Amino acid sequence: MGITTKQLAQLCDVSRTTIHRALHDTGRINPETKEMILHMAKEYDYQPDLLARGLVKGKTYNIGVVVLGVDNRYFSQVLDSILYEANKKAYSVNINLHCNNKEIEKEQISRLASYRVDGIILSSVNEGDAYVNFLKSLNIPIVTIDNRIAQGIPFVGIDNEKITEMATDVILEKEYERIIFVCPPLQNKEAENIYVHKKRTKGFLSTVEKHKEIESIVFDNWNYKQQALEVLERSNKKTAFFCSGDMIALDLIEYLKDHDKFIVEDYGIMGYDNIDFLRYLSPRLSTIDNCAQEVAKEAVSMLLDLMNQSKTETNRIIKSELIKGETI
Repeated sequence: MGITTKQLAQLCDVSRTTIHRALHDTGRINPETKEMILHMAKEYDYQPDLLARGLVKGKTYNIGVVVLGVDNRYFSQVLDSILYEANKKAYSVNINLHCNNKEIEKEQISRLASYRVDGIILSSVNEGDAYVNFLKSLNIPIVTIDNRIAQGIPFVGIDNEKITEMATDVILEKEYERIIFVCPPLQNKEAENIYVHKKRTKGFLSTVEKHKEIESIVFDNWNYKQQALEVLERSNKKTAFFCSGDMIALDLIEYLKDHDKFIVEDYGIMGYDNIDFLRYLSPRLSTIDNCAQEVAKEAVSMLLDLMNQSKTETNRIIKSELIKGETI
């Protein structure tokens, strides 16, 4: 068990005020004294009493996170980075997974509020005025990632529409005769917030509209694998699939392989997210970097600013880029 600040003060033969200044980097203190205190604190395993500090400051040193799930590696990477960034600031993280259920999401947020978390990072499937009012009624700093809920709600993400336009242009430059945008979440567009996928679809459609000589299709439902096979078997047009997520692309690749259709030889394909285990695949999937680590880092930074009532930019757009692979 670590020592207390009182015991540390006795060991260092200084006041507890001096100990506080050294540990929290506040007030005036001799640099040599500070270095000696920090050395002794580490040697004797000093651990801050966060509960006591929280009671004094009116904080719990806990933040809540509510996201879709961890079966998608993008969200696993986001959570890893949130935990890392929060722990650097001595915050614990309460993780909740709503699994695309709007009511569960609201229940999880309400429960986090009842736990008195200091702030929440949210990837939402809810939207609309009533939901905005619900979030504001909690009086807790909230930062949203991925799906934007509304203007005025703090947000961190990438410009999905712009980067999709760029990626579509790259595919078109490869002289494909047919390009298919695979976005199964569009099937749920009336039931939940799919802001990210709507923006990606908009970027695709606005680009192919300029190239009417190229056949373009949107697969907007979860039967996309069978549809893809039918298209490839119907004609020999040089075809590229542009998937709105890497996991969608990988599922499609596996399905087509089972039906004797192979990457590069029979079709081209691009994903979206740049999930970490793509580096183990061959051929390497062409994709778009969804900037998981940067989004998480900025979300934690913004949330801390809001919790500390510091002035901060509450709409941060991270620059994304195309990741050149071998499948387009």
